[in-house]
Amino acid sequence: MDRLASMAAFVKTVEVGSFAAAASALAMSPQMIARHISWLESRLGARLINRTTRRQSLTEMGKAYYERCKVVLADADWADSLADQAYEAPRGRLRVNAPVSFGTHTLMPVVARYLKRYPEVEMELVLNDRYVDPVEEEFEAVFRIGTLKDSSFMARALKPFNLVACASPGYLKERGVPKTPTELEQHECLAYASATGPATSDWRFMRDEENFTINVKTRLRLNDAKALLNAALHDLGIVFVAEDLARESLNSGRLVKVLAEYETPSRPIHLIYHPDRRQTPKLKSFISAVVSELAL
Repeated sequence: MDRLASMAAFVKTVEVGSFAAAASALAMSPQMIARHISWLESRLGARLINRTTRRQSLTEMGKAYYERCKVVLADADWADSLADQAYEAPRGRLRVNAPVSFGTHTLMPVVARYLKRYPEVEMELVLNDRYVDPVEEEFEAVFRIGTLKDSSFMARALKPFNLVACASPGYLKERGVPKTPTELEQHECLAYASATGPATSDWRFMRDEENFTINVKTRLRLNDAKALLNAALHDLGIVFVAEDLARESLNSGRLVKVLAEYETPSRPIHLIYHPDRRQTPKLKSFISAVVSELAL
């Protein structure tokens, strides 16, 4: 049998839940679906689906094989579409998700240049700091900050998300400049509070391979990085924010780095997308634009 056809029959059976439903979707008989899956099981020497008269369920091997089959079938579709891509300009609606601060200050200039280059593309860029499911929420591309969990999604590594501690000259004149991380305990510090989690009060620094973790005191917690920056600009305390967000204020002197001789954490950023969607010209061109400007 054709291995790709058998894989397609297996994947469709898993997705719709029965041989009969898969047969209807693929315009073949239930007996042919069963033959495809039996052939795969014989080839692998392992059962993929536990079948009874009332229900079916995936074996452990079946679960793993299902995930890999989806990737293989997507790759095959993508390869078949290469000729079409050469002649098709990116067009249509592209739905993208990104964290608020990263999307506003780092990604937006890339998006602006991309949309100018491809006038037939429409983009819906949704910015939030919660975990989103790309499939359930119909995002074609998602930017993730932090360590990625294992999944079947494709991922491209981008430049890391760097943090910087800074404060206004007015605050530092009134309260003094901290010389060591431990001195932050004597200062007003402005903490980021996630909408879905606790306030981030542990600030980390490193110098000469020595790590410092400071649980800072804070009277003001905000769930928006730009609001935190504005609070610092109004002399309310020391803030620990993305370097991209603070760069303009630092360059203008409205904010000043503190503990600049210490290294601060960086967090990985990835662009993830489902392999089934790699073949769309709009997504492929967007990935290329992001990687060319923001990759490591």
